Amino acid sequence: MKYDVIIIGSGLGGLECAHILSKAGKRVLVLEKEAQPGGCVQSYRRNGLTFDTGFHYVGGLEEGQSLHAAFNMLGLMALPWKKLDDAFDRILIGEEEFSFMQGYESFRENLQLYFPHEREALQQYVQLLKQTEQTQLELLNPESASAPLALFETGAWQYLTQTFHNSMLVNVLSATFLKMELRKETLPLFTFLHGNASFIESSWRLKGPGSLIAGSLIQDIREQGGEIICRAKVEELIEKNGELTCARCSNGQVYEGKCFISDVHPAVTCSWIKPAESLRSIYRRRIGALENTFGMLTVSLVIKPHVMKYFNWNQYVYRRADVWTFYQDAISINGLLITARPPEDESEYLRQIDLLTPLTWDKCMRWAQSSIGHRGQDYQEMKQRLADECMELAARFIPNLKKMVEQVYVSTPLTYRDYTGTLEGAAYGIRKDYRNPMMTVLSPRTPLPNLLLTGQNLVLHGIHGVTMTAMYTCAEILGKEYMWNQLK
Repeated sequence: MKYDVIIIGSGLGGLECAHILSKAGKRVLVLEKEAQPGGCVQSYRRNGLTFDTGFHYVGGLEEGQSLHAAFNMLGLMALPWKKLDDAFDRILIGEEEFSFMQGYESFRENLQLYFPHEREALQQYVQLLKQTEQTQLELLNPESASAPLALFETGAWQYLTQTFHNSMLVNVLSATFLKMELRKETLPLFTFLHGNASFIESSWRLKGPGSLIAGSLIQDIREQGGEIICRAKVEELIEKNGELTCARCSNGQVYEGKCFISDVHPAVTCSWIKPAESLRSIYRRRIGALENTFGMLTVSLVIKPHVMKYFNWNQYVYRRADVWTFYQDAISINGLLITARPPEDESEYLRQIDLLTPLTWDKCMRWAQSSIGHRGQDYQEMKQRLADECMELAARFIPNLKKMVEQVYVSTPLTYRDYTGTLEGAAYGIRKDYRNPMMTVLSPRTPLPNLLLTGQNLVLHGIHGVTMTAMYTCAEILGKEYMWNQLK
């Protein structure tokens, strides 16, 4: 059988592409190297409880907002979404408390109470947030202009420090850092704006694990005639006369296709294709030289029954006002996100919370050649030390936290690398650089006309960004007009 489209990797981007294309009548095959599909939106079970891999909250789901039309088209609006409190992100920096409010005007008005002298700058900032969200959808409009290159060519740090005079406000606006990698030297303003805008529109959690997203997409794909094969690791993409013809997999099978989409890191994708005139070494070197963003340490806590009430917001905690650089400290944990799983039984008490903080690859390098279950005692001790530090910092928000904990599960960038195939366990894919956006912001197109890319390594990251990128990838096959009409 020859498929219309073969999609490699069943992360969110791969599944969304498969959903869109199978719904459009294409014969679609998804190849996944692991035992279960889902990538960073899959979940895992321990002692009867389900834990998320990478999903915690999402923005822009109300009708007319930036993600509603796409999620509606993908059948994801039917999931059990729970809207967060109006003060959806709360921030503790040292001893000072701040909050982000849902809705652009409420967001601006609330911050003006803290920083009344920054009124005009905050108005300008909110306008840029709105512009960013509108632009992402407009890129699918057949009559739209090109991407907002000026925002990609502007540094986020430079914009913030030149626009706002109060350094604490710069820290506050940047404090919900787990939506992007804060890096003064490289982060584009567009990436910064995108990483905040949809959440300010409206913010939501799932009543249940993030795997509900993957499960819904998978069910629809199969009902629409698509196929998903797990434990089918691609070992080679075979090229003939300038186009790909088939994928050879570890299960001994060869799958023929007319078009191929890779939801895997572009450097890994290139490694599957033997050197050929159509995929020159200069392209391979360019892709191989791209840097990856940092990864995450996730401390998943099981809380004893009936001891901690559910909180319907995300809590960020910092020891001091160094939001852009704190993760570079080689000694201690100085900032983190605390997020709760909504009780599925409607109880007022929660059972699970996650603590998340950046963990750079250099801190994992000594175990880079190891595999899961074979990293040694020193790795376990490192995880325990970091988990204890996270719980100690989180206790600024939840006093006596450690006494409430029943079980602790810790994952590092090594965990993400081995389970999801993400290079260096990068949380946000390839690092975008405002100094060189044409090299670091990737197109879905490649030098091979029937090989496309998708996923967080291209233009945008996160649930919202990967979804929009899937739209851009599918537009290369179905056309902009088709995709635009689907989102109307």
